[in-house]
Amino acid sequence: MQYIPEERMDTGNCSLNEFTFVGVTNKPEMKALLFTIFLLIYLINILGNLGMVILIRMDPQLHTPMYFFLSHLSFCDLCYSTAIGPKMLVDIFGNNKSIPFWGCALQFFISCTFADSECVLLAVMAFDRYQAISNPLLYTATMSSRVCSILMAGVYLVGTSDALIHTSLAFRLCFCGSNEINHFFCDLPPLYLLSCSDTQVNELALFTIYGVLELSTISGVLVSYCYIISSVLKIHSTEGRFKAFSTCTSHLTTVAIFQGTLLFTYFRPSSSYSLDQDKMTSLFYTLVIPMLNPLIYSLRNKDVKETLVKIKGKRLF
Repeated sequence: MQYIPEERMDTGNCSLNEFTFVGVTNKPEMKALLFTIFLLIYLINILGNLGMVILIRMDPQLHTPMYFFLSHLSFCDLCYSTAIGPKMLVDIFGNNKSIPFWGCALQFFISCTFADSECVLLAVMAFDRYQAISNPLLYTATMSSRVCSILMAGVYLVGTSDALIHTSLAFRLCFCGSNEINHFFCDLPPLYLLSCSDTQVNELALFTIYGVLELSTISGVLVSYCYIISSVLKIHSTEGRFKAFSTCTSHLTTVAIFQGTLLFTYFRPSSSYSLDQDKMTSLFYTLVIPMLNPLIYSLRNKDVKETLVKIKGKRLF
């Protein structure tokens, strides 16, 4: 884990009503530039992810398990970035960067729910690619709409349960000193810094639950791709191999960027931990990655590009 605060005892008054964010930067000369960059990123994020959801719902050609999961990936990106992005943008120029105690809890709960759901969803998407490539004749039967719905229910159940545990543990703590969070949103490590309670249980829960979640999802992805590679190598034609691998490259790119960023944020050594560095990393996975995902899938996906061309053609007609 990146941060292990010293043991504290409950002292003083715990009736803290609000927190105040330090924000992305305190340098006035940087605010206009950062606001413009982050606003552009967030707008592309909203248009890209919302566009992917609408596009997949509109075109019957995209009503397949792969695009069903992809629409939920865009939905998760949209939700956890929206839980953080607008407040962060307002705070860049705002004099009042405060957030109510309950608002902080709600912001963390929503962002944690959908970020953790995305971790599990990426493993489910790897399993879907394994079924499509290894068992193409049975793919439709194996990945039926009922099975896909059950898998998605499980994804959201894991994300919600994880977020509920962390939220209930974090916001039962006593916050009796400064209310200034050295971050731009409510995340656990900077919150633990403000607590005058013993946070050992919270740290253990954070390390254990995130550790199990990351280990299981990354293992699921790796195992699925081991079987995928084995199946692809059995394909004799070069064109067939290329087509099979091309359906996986977008997913592998998303997994590498998203999981790599989360591992760096929550599992790097405590000696190398820095709140300022953590803010920059958090900006990447809360705003930049959700913007990149629809671009990665749309630019590298033939079906999505064909659907866009069809829609443009209808509008022109």
